[in-house]
Amino acid sequence: MENYTKYKLKSNDELVSLLADKDNVFIIACNKCFKEFETVDEPDCGEFEKLAAENGKTITGSAKVDFLCNKVQTEKKLQDMIPEGTEHVFVISCGLGVQTVADLAKKPVYAASNTLNYTGHHGMALTKKSCDACAQCYLNITGGVCPIVDCSKSLVNGQCGGAKDGKCEVDPNKDCAWEKIYQKLEKQGRLEEFLHQPVQVRDYSKVNVKVVSEYVKAIREERFAGYYGGVHPSERKELSEHIALTRFPEPKTVVIQMSQHLGAPANPIVQVGDYVKVGQKIGEAAGFISAPVHSSVSGTVVAIEPRMHGTRGCEMTSVVIESDGKDVLHESVQPKGNLDDLTPDEIIDIVREAGIVGMGGAGFPTCVKLKPAKPVDTILLNGCECEPMLTADHRVLLEFADDIIYGLKAILKTTGAEKGLIVVEDNKPDAIELLQSKVADIDNIEVFPARTKYPQGAEKTLIKRVTGRVVPSGGLPADVGCIVSNISTVKAISDAIQKGMPLIERVATVTGEKIKNPGNFIIKIGTSVKELIDYCGGLTDDDVLIKMGGPMMGFALSDVNVPMMKGSNGIIAIETDQTEPVACIKCGRCVDVCPMELSPLYFAKYADEQNWQGMKDKNVMDCVECRSCEYICSSKIPIVTKIKAGKASVRELK
Repeated sequence: MENYTKYKLKSNDELVSLLADKDNVFIIACNKCFKEFETVDEPDCGEFEKLAAENGKTITGSAKVDFLCNKVQTEKKLQDMIPEGTEHVFVISCGLGVQTVADLAKKPVYAASNTLNYTGHHGMALTKKSCDACAQCYLNITGGVCPIVDCSKSLVNGQCGGAKDGKCEVDPNKDCAWEKIYQKLEKQGRLEEFLHQPVQVRDYSKVNVKVVSEYVKAIREERFAGYYGGVHPSERKELSEHIALTRFPEPKTVVIQMSQHLGAPANPIVQVGDYVKVGQKIGEAAGFISAPVHSSVSGTVVAIEPRMHGTRGCEMTSVVIESDGKDVLHESVQPKGNLDDLTPDEIIDIVREAGIVGMGGAGFPTCVKLKPAKPVDTILLNGCECEPMLTADHRVLLEFADDIIYGLKAILKTTGAEKGLIVVEDNKPDAIELLQSKVADIDNIEVFPARTKYPQGAEKTLIKRVTGRVVPSGGLPADVGCIVSNISTVKAISDAIQKGMPLIERVATVTGEKIKNPGNFIIKIGTSVKELIDYCGGLTDDDVLIKMGGPMMGFALSDVNVPMMKGSNGIIAIETDQTEPVACIKCGRCVDVCPMELSPLYFAKYADEQNWQGMKDKNVMDCVECRSCEYICSSKIPIVTKIKAGKASVRELK
């Protein structure tokens, strides 16, 4: 495989000459990109340290950084890294990295390496185009400001005299590069030295690679919208977003899993042969982090046995009920009273007994979330539905707006929060307009239109986007005064209070290019996925991948004879991806798009090595498994599969 490494150390003679009048040196080395990912740390830093020591120089410290030109990440890593007493900073990287450090460090910065043939950006980097691959790096003598790129005329021998008020005569929107160079050198105390040395004239016979930077610029702007990272996959919501909700036909048999939530599975409290009614509790919560389960039909319990679980890939205890088609309501299904008259504890009890869990996919018991350990001031309703293809939440926003607002009021009362925000991505303008009209006269509830980006619906990214608050590593939304709830969850809260109906049905989308007749349905929990697909006309052909959930975070189904659950927001049928993974080349794209600001390339490498401690040290537990890294990976590595294996093993570490 070709080695795409973009720099190499200068020769020993050049380095010795560069070090001659300098001491108290700090060294920053970039771990090389665009090469097969074999080693974690490149040897260049050690080689330079050894050479500097041999020449009697004091090394105040060193740092090795991945993708040094990613300014957002580098700025965080370099905070407080350069120790007191440092007089000079030497950078071992391509020109992009040198300029990044020169912009951040408050010391004179020097390039200890030569940039090779480089196109000016790594992957889809967040950096501006700041290296033109001229193969004649001037950064050592110009204070880290590149005269080739930053000067509109690419002058290398000083200011042209045409600048006015610090702006270039060629491009009045651009600062004069040479004024920037003079200012920086003067600040570093190097201007006199510079003015008395000849400037190397540019050799145009050297390689020069021109880069079209507009696309990178557009990507960078989108990447920064609201929070770091994220991607913009094709939405493909047009397949079903216009289709109104319909009630799915009564299933003849339902298979109701006892594990439809985070935490302990519920314990069955019915027996084979029992007659059960709609809304009757059939599974009791088995702990604090657990939730009861209710029957979605009236009929007879015909089996209590292990059945295949749609998201866990194994069999789990299930109650199988044969419906009588009559939908006889259980006596407990009664309105719970006026919201104004209910106490916070009474609301929590209603939510607990109704078996309500997070319906965006996570399945966390809502009663636990409504009683946070810390005070909260803001409730965020997640109506983003950022996952491509799915349109169930969109239809809920349009067709159950009043119930959503009622459920939000219940949460505000329960938690004592001051404000409720309904967050909807701007690809749903009809829902935004409707909700804004509904809450216009409600002082403590607002609609927040958010620029569409995936994975905006993840709790931490949603909080960052809307409030600017950052949930700490390993922390919870309550740590920054927030609670996030899915809009279908608050609709279920409304049903539990106003109708007394526990969580026995949900809205889900059945869609994809391989589904003949996509649609949005109100579906009873326990309905077979196969029945859903058949009702929608079946599949268009056999070359198909079926997922429970969306294309990004959904779970592939090898068997469609599995039941819908509380967190099942959709079934999609799409083309299979036959691409075979190849070796990681450290392009850095996964780092650019990770909304948790992690380094997913290490997770893939460490998982292959079974280096679970390494994964833990790289904060793998902060990963939300959004698959942005996998989506953008040019080597098509199944990164999230490796992350899940790593998380399981990290949990077993002492």
